[in-house]
Amino acid sequence: MADVIVVGCGPAGISAALYTARAGLGTLIVGKPGGALAKTEKIENYYGFAEPVSGRTLIENGLAQAKRVGAGFVEDEAVGLSWDEVFSVSTASAAVYRAPYVVLATGAQRRTPPIKGVSEFEGRGVSYCAVCDAFFYRKKNVAVLGAGSYALHEAETLLPVVASVTILTDGAEPAAEFPPEMKIEKRKIRELFGGKALEGVRFEDGTALKADGVFIAIGVAGSVDLARKIGAETNGSSITVGADRQTNVPGLYAAGDCTGGLLQISKSVCDGAVAGTSIVKAFHRRKP
Repeated sequence: MADVIVVGCGPAGISAALYTARAGLGTLIVGKPGGALAKTEKIENYYGFAEPVSGRTLIENGLAQAKRVGAGFVEDEAVGLSWDEVFSVSTASAAVYRAPYVVLATGAQRRTPPIKGVSEFEGRGVSYCAVCDAFFYRKKNVAVLGAGSYALHEAETLLPVVASVTILTDGAEPAAEFPPEMKIEKRKIRELFGGKALEGVRFEDGTALKADGVFIAIGVAGSVDLARKIGAETNGSSITVGADRQTNVPGLYAAGDCTGGLLQISKSVCDGAVAGTSIVKAFHRRKP
């Protein structure tokens, strides 16, 4: 078991890992290099580079630096977060990693799809967390909107509780192997409909699927998605943190774009440094 798990391998996560690893804490980084930063060809406003540097170079150099000071790295997608005396981070490869401290640092990722009715039915049939809300859909028919590993994880959480699970890919091809008991619906979605509560999904061809609930799980699980699973306070698409970058859940920290504010590398690096040093202080306070 690690002392600290950092979810995300961008500037915020790597910065946090550098501080915890150099302080002697067992640090594990879980993430897949990529995202918006990796696609940026020229960065000219980050301190210390006389010439423009690519985002991919920054990511690769950061990972190499973290490994050099002792941090471990697992190239995998985090899809779940839970707590039972310590935190457990589950991944798309079905691995589970445990630690008393976690830093969420996967950047700003907005998961609300531009489908009519999604925002209107939030809390009235639309959910972003299977672990949180599966109980409310016992023996009911639900759908999961998504096509990848994150959607599969949410659907597997729901399956033992609900009457049926339909995977809605909204025109995309499935990117994960869904079990046969889950129906896969690949048609494009026109809207979600209902009255006081969600009643179903209407497709572009005019036909409809009755559903008591739709769980949003598009792409990969972002920091806000994971935070919601464990009851951390969020504000729209941002995680709420204190000055030490700790959430309202003790031991759970967040850093970088997922906390809102200035969406710049410099701010992410600072956030990571604050989170990392805060964890080091907390770790030594709790040691007997």
